[in-house]
Amino acid sequence: MSKTASESTILVVDDAPDTLEVIERNLRANGYRVLACARVADALDVLDREPVDLVVTDWKMPGASGLDLVRHIRENREDTEVMMITGYASIEGAVKAVKLGAGEYLAKPFTDDELLGAVARLLDKLSLRRAGRVEAATLKHLRHGLLGDSAAIRRVLADVAKSATSNATALIAGESGTGKELVARAIHYNSARSSGPFAPVNCASIPEGLLESELFGHVKGAFTGAIESRAGFFQTADGGTIFLDEISEISVAMQVKLLRVLQEKEVCMVGSTRPRRIDARILASTNKDLSALVKQGAFREDLYFRVNVLTIVVPPLRERGDDILILARHFVEKFARELGRNTPDFEDTALEALKAYDWPGNVRELENIVQRVVVMSDHERIGAADLPEMMRFSVERPPGPLMTLAENEERHIRSVLTAVGGNKTRAAQILGIDRKTLREKTKRFGLSEAPE
Repeated sequence: MSKTASESTILVVDDAPDTLEVIERNLRANGYRVLACARVADALDVLDREPVDLVVTDWKMPGASGLDLVRHIRENREDTEVMMITGYASIEGAVKAVKLGAGEYLAKPFTDDELLGAVARLLDKLSLRRAGRVEAATLKHLRHGLLGDSAAIRRVLADVAKSATSNATALIAGESGTGKELVARAIHYNSARSSGPFAPVNCASIPEGLLESELFGHVKGAFTGAIESRAGFFQTADGGTIFLDEISEISVAMQVKLLRVLQEKEVCMVGSTRPRRIDARILASTNKDLSALVKQGAFREDLYFRVNVLTIVVPPLRERGDDILILARHFVEKFARELGRNTPDFEDTALEALKAYDWPGNVRELENIVQRVVVMSDHERIGAADLPEMMRFSVERPPGPLMTLAENEERHIRSVLTAVGGNKTRAAQILGIDRKTLREKTKRFGLSEAPE
């Protein structure tokens, strides 16, 4: 998403020939495309003809001044950054330049490192702003919700395209909240089975005693409460695709029955002795290391090899670069539209905070945070102050009163629940505990009830 130096165009404006030559030479030596002018009037002509990423301008020049140029750019060119340089350095001048819209202010004489550092900062800032307002409809890589343009997500999309040409079982691996179901849907809807059903099954949410019936169906009278025969997810997916989300949560006993389905391509409904042929492609996902579970005896090796014919690894959000900003913009537009509001813009401080955060809950956490910001904010620009406290810069404070281990635990659990929008399933995964343990702890600490 970010431009390389050779793709960035910089316009230098200075009436001193020696200064103009030195700046131009240094910037060209570092790979930038450089245009040069000695007057503001000439610079305006260039800006009318050329797309310029950054203008580096002197302050005091004959005719219109550098401040006039800064004001013109800020009011007429949203996609251009400005740096002011001057031999008449003063605090008052710096403040005035910044207020008019200059992103950096350098006093002469300055070193090559100071110049190049300021240039790099402004171009990075411009890249953040551009990425933050990319329109979803213009993105090249939008496939059933897979939004982004980073190298990491392009690799996933390439794998999706290859997987869609096959009927082989595929395992989609990745942290919780990265969008594994979206990958599964993209495979299905780009395959020859796209006109057939897509049946997602959250294996972690179905009680063990009901999973066999949910997957394979049951006949009337098979167990107490089975008042009629009902097809399972495998029958529902016939002719299409079944997606076994978080397959690592299935018990070893259930894994044996699932293995037979993969081998024989047939299911036997609970309470029936007659198997039924099924034609469903199987996609599975996991947020755990299945090979490690095999070594621990928690996952059958033969089933592992059956589901792991093709493998797609979905990267965590923190490894997707500017995709964070693209997704943030997409979610802002989505939730603003739902509320019937104008879409707010992100300030640079908010974009920088979003990019710097580690995103333990991945895309799902980003969506929750953006929704909360859009709902709670009543102004047209989203700044860093609108984001959760954990994402904002804070000066280190003196240590507070010492707390017990239980108090620290309560604070951390509360923080994680807040980060994931109160979803206990995702919070338990981030905390590294099971949902039952988390429920016990939230009850003990008196935390409010939250969705599973």
